[in-house]
Amino acid sequence: MAPLRENVHLLFKLYCLAVMTLVAATYTIALRYTRTSDKELYFSTTAVCITEVIKLLLSVGILAKETGNLGRFKASLRENVLGSPKELMKLSVPSLVYAVQNNMAFLALSNLDAAVYQVTYQLKIPCTALCTVLMLNRTLSRLQWISVFMLCGGVVLVQWRPAQATGVVVEQNPLLGFGAIAVAVLCSGFAGVYFEKVLKSSDTSLWVRNIQMYLSGIVVTLVGVYLSDGAEIKEKGFFYGYTYYVWLVIFLASVGGLYTSVVVKYTDNIMKGFSAAAAIVLSTIASVMLFGLQITLTFALGTLLVCVSIYLYGLPRQDTTSIQQGEPASKERVSGV
Repeated sequence: MAPLRENVHLLFKLYCLAVMTLVAATYTIALRYTRTSDKELYFSTTAVCITEVIKLLLSVGILAKETGNLGRFKASLRENVLGSPKELMKLSVPSLVYAVQNNMAFLALSNLDAAVYQVTYQLKIPCTALCTVLMLNRTLSRLQWISVFMLCGGVVLVQWRPAQATGVVVEQNPLLGFGAIAVAVLCSGFAGVYFEKVLKSSDTSLWVRNIQMYLSGIVVTLVGVYLSDGAEIKEKGFFYGYTYYVWLVIFLASVGGLYTSVVVKYTDNIMKGFSAAAAIVLSTIASVMLFGLQITLTFALGTLLVCVSIYLYGLPRQDTTSIQQGEPASKERVSGV
């Protein structure tokens, strides 16, 4: 029975790897297409807002299934959501940061190819590592620090002479795209570690925390919609420019983060690393086929360096994420949503 159980577990991990890879790559390619097609451009702020609403509904459904009882479900919502305004305010911090991050992703993919974006976005790893050291008092192994610097070097190579997409006719600003990614990875690192710290501060369920965060997120994104595009939305409508591809982007953004946060409990960092590397490869292939991406030598070398560094960063080690005395052990690991 032991070999059978191990085989089943391996198949499950491979399935998780395949789904995570497909979701990440498809989201990037679909978002890139919706921002560079000749159709009427939709408002990215409204897409981010709808994503928060769908995430909230999904989290409520998962919490209801987790509690298994309608009475306990209502009591949990009453106690942790309606009766905890302080906790909602606490979760409004990552909500605001994630809202900025998601909007920056739309801006970045309006100005950078999907493959370049996918590689450069891996800068979230060193940003998260730095926030982990500063905010959670953890230490990183020597190999992990080496992989962080290797990843930064790979991104520099990719951006040195960015690969160009001949199939895209809209005007692009690569410098603006890179600036948007820089803001996005800083937001991702801070918000992910902040949320992890909040999770460790109590025994509150992950899904309750998600509900608290997404409620705050809806308010934050609605304010962003009004401030950024309020006048145009009043004239053209909230769903102006929406197509099936836009709804696909929203769906992938909604389920991607939730799926990853669940799957990471049953897999490991090596699988996450392979998934990120595979998503880069798939995005590159799709960009060549769909957008006419022209691969340069520096892009190829930089991409290879990034993939290797992701793998090295996730290798098993004893002291890579050792927790300093006084910090409670984490029961649940959460990736950036």
